[in-house]
Amino acid sequence: MPVSLARWCGLVLISALLILVLETVQIPAALLLGPMFAAIGFAATSRPVNIARPLFRSAQAVVGAMIAAAIPPSIFHEIARQWPLFLGCVVSVIAASLVLGGLLARFRVLPGSTAIWGSSPGAATAMTLMAESFGADVRLVAFMQYLRVMVVALVATLVTRLWVSDMPDVAAARINWFAPVPLWPLCATLLVIAGSVLLAHWVKLPAGPMLLALVLATVAQDAGVLAITLPETLLALAYAFVGWGIGLRFSAEILRHAAHALPRVLLSVFTLVAVCAGFAWLLVRFAGIDPLTAYLATSPGGADSVAIIASSSKVDLPFVMAMQTGRFILVMLTGPVLSRWIANWMHRRETE
Repeated sequence: MPVSLARWCGLVLISALLILVLETVQIPAALLLGPMFAAIGFAATSRPVNIARPLFRSAQAVVGAMIAAAIPPSIFHEIARQWPLFLGCVVSVIAASLVLGGLLARFRVLPGSTAIWGSSPGAATAMTLMAESFGADVRLVAFMQYLRVMVVALVATLVTRLWVSDMPDVAAARINWFAPVPLWPLCATLLVIAGSVLLAHWVKLPAGPMLLALVLATVAQDAGVLAITLPETLLALAYAFVGWGIGLRFSAEILRHAAHALPRVLLSVFTLVAVCAGFAWLLVRFAGIDPLTAYLATSPGGADSVAIIASSSKVDLPFVMAMQTGRFILVMLTGPVLSRWIANWMHRRETE
């Protein structure tokens, strides 16, 4: 058996076993976390598995369509009605991440632009791709981003089990793998997904497949021309490829390169998670948002992984994704300017 095929078989088997364990203890998003942990193990032991880029991008597009299916037209009116709340939360999370990134740069844990991009609370894949275009060390940015995604996923699943333990239906519902699927809505949904992947290839938008699928499917659904249909098997495959795509970025090279900064980076990650949990408490206390929705909405993780966790829990998914998407767009718009400004400011201080 070829080495690559043997590794793939091993990755799939270990992922399945981890999913089974996580499902047994009723951990939400097991279909994402199991493959992610398995992939990290393979990457850390220098047994990488290559995932074709179109597969990962297609998985992102499926997640985007899944998010769109949970966003009714009324959510946009709700965002407009509560825009001060959304704006305040988004700006607060970004400000907290900038402060922590600036501290990492100030104490020379990481170079200035690398610390800022690594701390940015946007989609991890997009931040990594954008950082490479703006002079940051993409290896350390990927390390910080995907480490935070993993920490946020773990903390979020614990929150679903502990913080709202009085809600008996928070755990993921039993999946009906053999539910009948209407053919034409499925074909139309797959056409939107494929079109999003192709369009993202041409427009070169970071995290484009997910964002374009989200936008196109939402518009088509709200216009009444598309009934988004996603079989559970397709969602499971998409979750697995997203998890593998995240985990396999923890290559042995990245881990060795970042090992000396790990304690301080972890402290920064947990601090940002704690600060965002504080913002979530404010939403619960003063805006009447339920605790799990507030936590996931303010979590500084990747929008795709948060979407998967949120979809398997009893939360207001449109609110969560509106907050996550709004923050991502704002980070994309301001990230290059802020990272360059802070890097230049740090350089001037060092040369004075």
